[in-house]
Amino acid sequence: MKSKIRAAAVAFGVFAVGYYLYYGLTNRPDEVTGSMLGWVGPQMALPIIAATLVPMAFAFTGDGILAAFTGRNSSEFRNAEVGIGTITAFRQTGVSVNDQPQVRIEFRVEGGDGKVFDSHAKMIVPLTELALLQPGVVLPVRYLPGRTDKVEVDRSGDTGVAQRAMNESLIRKGITTRGKLDIAERGLAAQAVVRRLDVPGRIRGGYTEVVLGLVVTRPDGTTFETSAEKYLPPTAVGLVQVGRIVGVHYLPGNEQEVVIALPVNA
Repeated sequence: MKSKIRAAAVAFGVFAVGYYLYYGLTNRPDEVTGSMLGWVGPQMALPIIAATLVPMAFAFTGDGILAAFTGRNSSEFRNAEVGIGTITAFRQTGVSVNDQPQVRIEFRVEGGDGKVFDSHAKMIVPLTELALLQPGVVLPVRYLPGRTDKVEVDRSGDTGVAQRAMNESLIRKGITTRGKLDIAERGLAAQAVVRRLDVPGRIRGGYTEVVLGLVVTRPDGTTFETSAEKYLPPTAVGLVQVGRIVGVHYLPGNEQEVVIALPVNA
């Protein structure tokens, strides 16, 4: 889409200037008007329009700007692979649309095959959401395996695709298992109170292992005690302090296997 719009704009610009030059060079002046009307007249409208239209076409098809208007990824990235992008830095580019700034975001991306690469994306971000862009925040991104210098933040709205990419990443790092993911998907949702918090000291992929003693409340109001191990990013450890209420999932036939549910960017 972007390349087609730009090509059409350039073609119109070439046509407008070419027609203006052709008209001026082939015009036959008469004794009354002279040669000036070959260059000054209605024929000037086309190059003037082109001088306005071509820059606008390139500006509004810039990275992240077209997506801001359509709410979708560009055609190039719409069906691209989904990876997990961790923000390492960001800055405003100086461009804005409707007073909303364009931001260049630097990512450390883990692809679906487990390979990690550095990349960047440009997108229009509402002023009210700028504070959410912090180093360490994880976002699903679309990338082209053959060209990883640029990515786009996933705008498909398909949370299932993003969740699967995140799950595969966590499994590769040893932070979770397919069995625990199955419990999270099929198990009963409940709430639990943290009664004990132990930190054995093991770290995997920047995540810290914690062992929690929990009192889980069943849907009927009765309770049971169990323990759960989980690897957490440092920013999420505060969410499992003693006395906190956390969401959990468990299978009724195996109450000792409990999976804790926490936000990805906790």
